[in-house]
Amino acid sequence: MTAIFTTPEDAEEAFYDAVSRADLDALMSVWSEDEEIVCIHPTGQRLCGHAGVRESWRGIFEGNPRFHMHLKHSVRWKGVLHAVHNVVEMFYVGNDPTPHGPILSTNIYQRGANGWRLLLRHTSTGNEGATGDDAGVAESTTHTLH
Repeated sequence: MTAIFTTPEDAEEAFYDAVSRADLDALMSVWSEDEEIVCIHPTGQRLCGHAGVRESWRGIFEGNPRFHMHLKHSVRWKGVLHAVHNVVEMFYVGNDPTPHGPILSTNIYQRGANGWRLLLRHTSTGNEGATGDDAGVAESTTHTLH
């Protein structure tokens, strides 16, 4: 039976938990049943559909030791049917205490009959030279158009 995620945050937590356990089935259960799902890994191609997304994560899990991600910063927007989470991730490989990243990710969730599901994930590498709590986060500024 597929879990029902009552909030986008629940779906996001399940996604990162599945990644940390390298559990491909649990990871794919977070994704929307929509055939048009999209996943873009850092420096990767645009992957569309369940088969492409599943195979890309299978390759990641098979080619790497266990890793987990820590969310350093998150900006979230939630509507009635969609939610957008822009997060800064730091990840750790195996038992190495040295963080890798930052990785900048945008996760878009969609609410349907089976709760909230991941519809699109787009990741890119952050500012490798940044340090501290704001690594990978640029200052936001307000611009006035005249």
